[in-house]
Amino acid sequence: MATVVFAAAPRLHGLRLGERLFPPKFPTTSAPTRFFPKSIVCQISSSSSAMQVSEVASEKEIPLGMEPTMLDEYASQAKLLQEFTKIPSVDKAWIFKSDSANTSRAMFSMSQPNLLANKRRKFVLSSHISKPSKRTVDFQWSPFPTEMTGVSTIVPSPSGSKLLVVRNAENDSPTKLEIWALSQLEKEIHIPQSVHGTLYIDGWFEGISWSHEENLIAYVAEEPPLPRPVFNDLGYKKEGSSEKDCDSWKGQGDWEEEWGETYSKKRNPSLFVVNIASGEVRAVEGISRTLSVGQVIWSPSSSNGCLNYLVFVGWSSENNLQKTPRKLGIKYCYNRPCALYAICNPYQEQHVDTLDGNVVENSASPIKLTDDLSSAFFPRFSPDGKYLVFLSAKSSVDSGVHSATNSLHKIEWPADGLLQQCVNITDVVPVVMCPEDSCFPGLYCSGFLSDPWLSDGSTMILSSYWRSMQVILSVNVLSCKVSRISPQDSSYSWNILALDGDNVIAVSSSPIDPPKIKYGYHVSEQSSTWTWVDVSTPFLMSSNKVGSLLSEHKFSILKIPVSNPSNDLSNGGKLPFEAIFISSKDGASNLTVTILHGGPHSVSLTSYSKSLAFLSSLGYNLLIVNYRGSLGFGEEALQSLPGKAGSQDVQDVLTALDYVIDKGLVDASKVAVLGGSHGGFLTTHLIGQAPDRFVVAAARNPVCNISLMVGTTDIPDWCYVEACGTEGKNYFTESPSAEYLTLFYEMSPISHISKVKTPILFLMGAQDLRVPVSNGLQYARTLRERGVEVKVIVFPEDVHGIERPQSDFESFLNIGVWFKKHCK
Repeated sequence: MATVVFAAAPRLHGLRLGERLFPPKFPTTSAPTRFFPKSIVCQISSSSSAMQVSEVASEKEIPLGMEPTMLDEYASQAKLLQEFTKIPSVDKAWIFKSDSANTSRAMFSMSQPNLLANKRRKFVLSSHISKPSKRTVDFQWSPFPTEMTGVSTIVPSPSGSKLLVVRNAENDSPTKLEIWALSQLEKEIHIPQSVHGTLYIDGWFEGISWSHEENLIAYVAEEPPLPRPVFNDLGYKKEGSSEKDCDSWKGQGDWEEEWGETYSKKRNPSLFVVNIASGEVRAVEGISRTLSVGQVIWSPSSSNGCLNYLVFVGWSSENNLQKTPRKLGIKYCYNRPCALYAICNPYQEQHVDTLDGNVVENSASPIKLTDDLSSAFFPRFSPDGKYLVFLSAKSSVDSGVHSATNSLHKIEWPADGLLQQCVNITDVVPVVMCPEDSCFPGLYCSGFLSDPWLSDGSTMILSSYWRSMQVILSVNVLSCKVSRISPQDSSYSWNILALDGDNVIAVSSSPIDPPKIKYGYHVSEQSSTWTWVDVSTPFLMSSNKVGSLLSEHKFSILKIPVSNPSNDLSNGGKLPFEAIFISSKDGASNLTVTILHGGPHSVSLTSYSKSLAFLSSLGYNLLIVNYRGSLGFGEEALQSLPGKAGSQDVQDVLTALDYVIDKGLVDASKVAVLGGSHGGFLTTHLIGQAPDRFVVAAARNPVCNISLMVGTTDIPDWCYVEACGTEGKNYFTESPSAEYLTLFYEMSPISHISKVKTPILFLMGAQDLRVPVSNGLQYARTLRERGVEVKVIVFPEDVHGIERPQSDFESFLNIGVWFKKHCK
């Protein structure tokens, strides 16, 4: 007979474990009660068999927000997601010339999530490139990468003989600049907070530029702290005080505007130059504090060798229509007016103009170079110094939409260096309004290489969006000819990494193919055709499991005709839009997840995405919709959306869904929807406007109520433009009328909330300044009031993108489990 031995069960307010448990009616002063005590182990023994059982208050200690029936699914998906997380990304590359014409050296900067540290792990890997013949190339890789621990960014000098390593300060520590040469540390410069704060390495204000002689480095850093009022036990302390005074404290002083999302606690990007030999850092004086500085580069030396300028981009804090000092959010927002400026090198005193012998003093204030344009950024000088080439987002600034079609321009740079306030600006690539089918749709460029020029000195190589793809273009700034040099027959996305002379190193990927390094070269001098070869790499490797799962999928780009286009639409607004369709091996029988990008003026590309590849690997079909208003389709299609947000874009998504259903590609009864930001706006609109179409939904930092958002966001102008059209920028005010608040509410998903019945998961960043967490919480709480199944996860330290490695991991893990739960 079996003998049963039970461990003693603790009593909880008079109850034994296993009895029904309620919280006590009255508070108690005793030690806190554990309502989920650790498992109590029960052991059963028998002469013929033995087994262990557990008797507990709950089957297990269930983590907060997790369901017992989904624990195994949660564990399985977490293990799978880690496999995808291990694949590194290639962020940058640099090429260094060698003595031999057929060899060069390359350095690749890569990163991958470090989940335990909750940071991205950065490392570099070097390669020796040899070109035995015109059509062959060989990469010989160093055996191991080098991790860049504590490094904020690295910038090689133009010759490749020196390397700047930036270690940005934490707390009140000094910023460190290290100069490396010939495998050794040549100089280390410590810059205290009293000189400036951290260097900007954000890709927007960021600007770190070596002088041509490689003895000076110009860069953009946070201005030093401004003086604040000091108080002690006698009141206000009028005279100077030390930071270390223990009998006083510093007050706050006046509040200052910031540049919004991701720029919290950043006040004013300012310009500095460091002398490498002496270690002296000089602030560039004469620039108004109302001007935020970024993207600095050195001009070529003048013909007499005397004048040397710093050219930079300046954004005025008085950038709204009312010209009041309000810094509207600038992250992802190209509609902030900006201009190119030139100012003299602060290490250069006076000079003698050798042509006429006159002494010319350096100008103490910057010269505005682009007075006739509302936008100018990413400046680059041609190799011969004759032209200054730059991008413009004039169409974005003038219309008010946060991103639109770019244009490319050039300025003829004076050989004598004597600049005038008014310079002649020439168009190189104008805005494309309505592209013909399969033709160049316009420039949609998010940056240039530091040296983007081929050896002819007039051809730039750059990456740009081309409908649902990213492609590589060549642009001749003299003839204004634009050519697509990445393969014409490829649906993959391509991004340039570096130039190796007249050859191109790029990265290519697709939704089901992780990134691969490619090497491109001209077939012949007379031909514009480029040939691309694969580069074998030791680092862009996925596991066998990931490779096997992704190989079971295929993708295509679908052209979706516009449903019932209205007569008032422009020609470009009537053109088909696109959707990227990723199908699983089981096809229509599986859940189809409709993926919606944010913006709305951004685009989903056919490039590899860890998160979407993970969702694909779960067996889901993905329908990734680039509704009208997306980048890459011409300006008229983009401008067709403002004023129709929540209607035209919603209709495009439903049209795309009907298209794949009619083609038999998906099961209409098994459709989910997922989107972030404006994609979350569409997600919550869709489950309200089409409540029977979606079995489950997930939204990341969604816009749910524009009338609430307008008073809390860093981009209130967005609310006016997307709700009222491009005229909305003329109506923008910090205090909208009741009429506009009503309009904003009616155009919001919350106006359809009474019809919602779809279970929905919300994922939000508590530090989001773009769509503050109150927006999603209001909508989620209202759904709960109405009995709709809702799950909410808030990441306390995350901003709009939810990009911190642990948060990104948990976010998409929960999306995967949530969809699995509701698609059974």
